[in-house]
Amino acid sequence: MQHPIFFDRNENRYGPAPACLEALRGADPELLFNYTRAFQQGSYSELSARLAADHGIDENQVILGYGCEDILKEAVHHYVPAGGTILIPSASWWYYRAVAAEVGGLSVEYPIRRSPLRFEYDIETMLSQRRTENPSLILVASPNNPTGNVLGRAELRRLLEAYRGVPFVLDQAYFGFTHGEVDDYSALLAEFEHLLILRTFSKLYALAGVRIGYAMAGSGLTTFQKFCARYLGYNRLSERVALAALDSPAYYAGIAAGMDRCRRKFYDLFRGRPGFEIYESEANFVLVRMPLPIAETLERELANQGLIVKFFREPEFVAHARISLGNEAENELLISAIRTVVERCGVTLDALGETA
Repeated sequence: MQHPIFFDRNENRYGPAPACLEALRGADPELLFNYTRAFQQGSYSELSARLAADHGIDENQVILGYGCEDILKEAVHHYVPAGGTILIPSASWWYYRAVAAEVGGLSVEYPIRRSPLRFEYDIETMLSQRRTENPSLILVASPNNPTGNVLGRAELRRLLEAYRGVPFVLDQAYFGFTHGEVDDYSALLAEFEHLLILRTFSKLYALAGVRIGYAMAGSGLTTFQKFCARYLGYNRLSERVALAALDSPAYYAGIAAGMDRCRRKFYDLFRGRPGFEIYESEANFVLVRMPLPIAETLERELANQGLIVKFFREPEFVAHARISLGNEAENELLISAIRTVVERCGVTLDALGETA
């Protein structure tokens, strides 16, 4: 059996920009044995200064963390008291519930509704929960894992208006996987002072092992910014690698374009096939529903070939597979294997998945 290819963890298998590897190879030992001296130039760090400039905000609105998971955890611990309520998506990352439980918080779900082509947030219910649940914090993932859906800009503004005064965490860990997407979310911070936007270098930038993320905070979150501050600075080597990623926009635009092509191939593979549904995604994964016997066979047979896909056990997602997109060659290998196994089960999947 070949070495396993992991299509189950939503990692970016294209890998980081070459400049990131050069930053590691050329790292000065001073990055390891000295704390940052960025304060001598009037900033907190090179990376936070760069992110502030890129997003058009003040540097003190940028929070660095060990992935956005770190900042999410800090936000919940800071804002959600024991017995307090955090609003979370009904189908999303298990960690949201886990971190709320750490502080004795109550996780209350808002619905994500399924349509034939996509999942969508139930905005009207979310609006009503502002009154009925009196939340300490609301968390919205866009794109959401595992459903891949995003919150439209008009809907986001409606929610931000309704939740004024409530810490509003917009988890955009999977932002950037749609080619040509406009990144102007930071402009909302001036209008909605309790908004916290989470980003990471783990997904699009393919730096999951470096563990670096950041948040952009509205002016009403100053106590949280102080709570997150690190007197001695951040990991300087991670910062240098992240800066190299930010200096490589063409490389990452190419990845986003590749993801667009790969999603279409999986759409073509499954759409219109009896018993199968694949949902539109703006992340680096797609969610597929299929007949349970086929799901069980696929999970076993793909694993035997070293192709590791996430098959869910949760009741609401039984017979669903979340396929993290690999690079284009890996995706072709997986598509071929899926077609072979499914046709062996008596369902014909034609060669549409081979089209560009």
